[in-house]
Amino acid sequence: MRLPVRLRKRNPDTHKGDYGFVFVLGGSPGMTGAVCLCARAALRAGAGMVQAGVPAAVHSIIEQKLTEEMSVPLPDEGKGYLKSSSLKEVSAYLSRANVLALGCGASRIPAVQSALRTVIRQSTLPLVIDADGLNAIASRMDVLSRRKSREIVLTPHFGEFSRLTGTGTAEIKKRRKSLAKEFALKYNLTLVLKGHKTIVTDGKRLFENATGNPGMATAGVGDVLTGILAGILAQGVDLFQSACTAVYLHGLAGDYAAKEKTEQAVIASDLIDFLPSALKHMRSRRRK
Repeated sequence: MRLPVRLRKRNPDTHKGDYGFVFVLGGSPGMTGAVCLCARAALRAGAGMVQAGVPAAVHSIIEQKLTEEMSVPLPDEGKGYLKSSSLKEVSAYLSRANVLALGCGASRIPAVQSALRTVIRQSTLPLVIDADGLNAIASRMDVLSRRKSREIVLTPHFGEFSRLTGTGTAEIKKRRKSLAKEFALKYNLTLVLKGHKTIVTDGKRLFENATGNPGMATAGVGDVLTGILAGILAQGVDLFQSACTAVYLHGLAGDYAAKEKTEQAVIASDLIDFLPSALKHMRSRRRK
């Protein structure tokens, strides 16, 4: 695979605003790492600016973990969970953003799930939805048909896709390509079905990834993919191409990490650290 044109080279006369603003919405007690991994990956993938919107009670933790990425505390009634009351403030920040990534570490409690569904319905931004954002959709599939955003990508693993479709994981493994295409076409979106040889489809086109390794079966790796995808999308790359490129880079970074650290020792943040190596590899292929 080759890098999209927009990612190949930056003009000398440029500024951070030229490369997009990603807003990451999520986080809850005990799950602050998911948001941080997503935000860091988005910035490392080339987004000009990244801001994490998190419940106020966990904001101080996020502030200690993030350096280049910005963060903002959202009203949470002191409990550390996103609430419907958070959404008015969220909308003000989203007015500046180019891409919204949501769901990472957000929690499955009903109030949070309701708040996430409201954001998914109302936002007009390109959306990258993972983790608890997918759980919010699974309990109310009509959210997808009622959404305002034209550009949306879901990134489920087999278990999450099972909840979205009502199909058992064994059946999904047998028919993953056809089921993924049917789902993407039905809901007019791009689907990233994660796993061995991850699939990307918009219902018409289908890309099967060849990078990655078993060492990536570790907590937080999906949050990193969400961030990479959002960061590429924010730079103006087509949605389907963004998803394909993100999946390939994500797996390739995992391969570099496994080569140096062994598959057993790979952790999610290693993929962020090796993302520059993956980008260099894709650039070198472009020149050949």
